[in-house]
Amino acid sequence: MLAKLRSMSVVGIDALEIGIEADIARMLPSFTIVGLPDGAVRESRERVMSAIKNCGFDFPNRKVTINMAPADVRKEGSAFDLPIAIGLLAASEQVPVNSTESFAVVGELSLDGSVKPVKGMLSMAIGARDLGFKGMLVPSENAEEAAVADGVSVYPIATLTDALDFLEGRSGLSPHTTDLVALFNRARQYAIDFKDVKGQEHVKRALLIAAAGSHNIMMVGPPGSGKTMLARRLPTILPDLTLDEALETTKIHSVAGLLDSRTPLMATRPFRSPHHTISDAGLIGGGAYPRPGEVSLSHHGVLFLDELPEFNKNVLENLRQPLEDGKVTISRAAVALSYPARFMLAAALNPCPCGFYTDPRHECSCTPVQIQRYMSKISGPLMDRIDIHIEVPALSYDELAQKEAGEDSASMREKVIAARQAQLERFIGQKKIFANAHMESKHLRKYCELDSQSAQLLKSAIDRLGLSARAYDRILKVARTIADLDGAGQIRSAHIAEAIQYRSLDRKLWMGG
Repeated sequence: MLAKLRSMSVVGIDALEIGIEADIARMLPSFTIVGLPDGAVRESRERVMSAIKNCGFDFPNRKVTINMAPADVRKEGSAFDLPIAIGLLAASEQVPVNSTESFAVVGELSLDGSVKPVKGMLSMAIGARDLGFKGMLVPSENAEEAAVADGVSVYPIATLTDALDFLEGRSGLSPHTTDLVALFNRARQYAIDFKDVKGQEHVKRALLIAAAGSHNIMMVGPPGSGKTMLARRLPTILPDLTLDEALETTKIHSVAGLLDSRTPLMATRPFRSPHHTISDAGLIGGGAYPRPGEVSLSHHGVLFLDELPEFNKNVLENLRQPLEDGKVTISRAAVALSYPARFMLAAALNPCPCGFYTDPRHECSCTPVQIQRYMSKISGPLMDRIDIHIEVPALSYDELAQKEAGEDSASMREKVIAARQAQLERFIGQKKIFANAHMESKHLRKYCELDSQSAQLLKSAIDRLGLSARAYDRILKVARTIADLDGAGQIRSAHIAEAIQYRSLDRKLWMGG
């Protein structure tokens, strides 16, 4: 007999419907799965067999064939255990299941028949909703995450028996619901605040500008000057995630298996801080079947690279495409996938190998050649893609001992939101342009016109510092953001002057000269 069920799989961060067909024939006993299954899918035979027996049913002692359609799409993961088991029991006529066409069924089975959670549930639930499914049977631990996709009934399943009872109409199981607005507001809290940072007012100003225009920023200073502390607070002054942004961010983390039942929806900007030993695949994404890397996990948030020169140079060069395009494409022999990667890059580094080149209280032991070699680990093209360079000096005792709290994140965020609103109105109708950092050359000509005084000031800086064309564009973008923070419609010379100050790494001082 033949039984058919419908399930879901994840390709990239989007979902695809998978048809599960179970056929039992009167031939020598065997178990075959066809349709490009990976190792985890092929191993479902043992899990399904034990789960069926331990739930009090008989495993068919005949030729069993499981077909997974479409046949030309690779199937991976353990989410097909539950529909395969239900299909086998229906095909062997042990259970009268007649309503499987209306529901998507996903879940991994334990040997005792309990249903375990799977990755990518939010993407699957959104896909099931868009495909018009009546409902979805999901592991109990995934129910809160799946219910975020408003518009599809989500039924939490704890065991194989629970799923059979529901499909046979013998269960009064109700759909799992969640208050999306309350969940969103409850999760939108940060445990850290800029008011905890003492001193470094000029660095806070640079971070405020970076947040207001979505600019990449690099902080240079000796150890203990507060670079990491400042960077960790950068997400707290960014505008709150919209619901669409939160769903997209959550989908990426769900596919990567980084969500738990207590975090069904990410409502705060992600902050990722990988160690400098990270590989290309870890940062950009990859694997035999590509998975999202740190740049995609930072989507709509901040990617912080501490001790930037310590990263492998090839790894850093891979950042250039996502910084420009806002996405990363990973190609393999079997598949090519694109993941979104629109993030703010925040980087920190010491001014020299020993770290004390700019610290007046410690003597630097590095030679100019060593400093130049250290800084040259960061390529010019990557440096050009970082809009703001800021020096972070060591704090004095008076700054450390001050009792007055600095400006808090809430007030800084209000300034950022006001500046971002001006940019949204400016770029209305422009696709994929939401902030000044995303402007292209045609936008610079239109929105960054300079008066004669400002133009002369910028010309002098370009000639003196030997800046590249890309650095010239960065200065204009940062100046436009500074003007937005001031509520000015026209870029003035003061805005250009401040923007030029944020190109400190272009000066010969940092090149060991």
